[in-house]
Amino acid sequence: MRITERFPWLYPVRVQQKRISRHIANILTRQRFSRKTEDSSLFPYTCKKHQSVLRRKLGDSDPLLQEKKITNLKIASSQIDGVVIKPGETFSFWKLVGKPTRKKGYIEGMLLSQGEVITGIGGGICQLANLLYWMALHTPMEVVERHHHSFDPFPDDGRVLPFGSGAGVFYNYVDLRFYNSTEQSFLIHVWLTDKHLKGAIYTDQDWPYSYHIFEENHRFYKEKDKVIRTNDIWRKVIDKRTGQCIKKEFLIHNCAEVKYQVPEAYLSRS
Repeated sequence: MRITERFPWLYPVRVQQKRISRHIANILTRQRFSRKTEDSSLFPYTCKKHQSVLRRKLGDSDPLLQEKKITNLKIASSQIDGVVIKPGETFSFWKLVGKPTRKKGYIEGMLLSQGEVITGIGGGICQLANLLYWMALHTPMEVVERHHHSFDPFPDDGRVLPFGSGAGVFYNYVDLRFYNSTEQSFLIHVWLTDKHLKGAIYTDQDWPYSYHIFEENHRFYKEKDKVIRTNDIWRKVIDKRTGQCIKKEFLIHNCAEVKYQVPEAYLSRS
């Protein structure tokens, strides 16, 4: 058991400590972080486009939280839209979005924290991190920081991506970062419609490979009195000229405690 679980009053202190440590690390490492651009016409090649629905059934959660989430997503997306990751630069979700505060217009939304579903300022912007992470996996940029929740709070409802293919964020030390080790630049475009959060990543030169993300070994199983969900995420690198797979890369092993009822028939016996 973590010390903050034994003494909950220490949790805010620990959070502040980690935030200060991340600020110091950002300065000392002297990383070059990506910034926004005013000219998107120099990026004619599409790497990946994706969209996710804004309103989805999440167990018995209050539908009003989804409407509030949309407000938060609009603000956060405006800080990401138009960012360019040049060669040698690192994309950082929090360096661009900054701390979500009421002063900036953020409101109460759904947060996943310490194994529970709670509400907090800026809640719901993990959906933007999920979108960005999924799109980044379809580029040659290297994901250098990504976090996944240690629990699975809601049953699948219209899921189209593999379980565990998202990214959790919590200001500022639980970040999403990817590094551009190539010799070309990438532009991120994100926006909202009435029904969807949409995004695209473009590049200034044609990239010869495409990517296919898939899961293996997905299962539910019991561990003592808990139900665990697990899988492996892989990526195929495909030569766009020939259509042949030239490499299969292991990306992630996910393992999360399930917080909803799982039918016995779904549980693995092995």
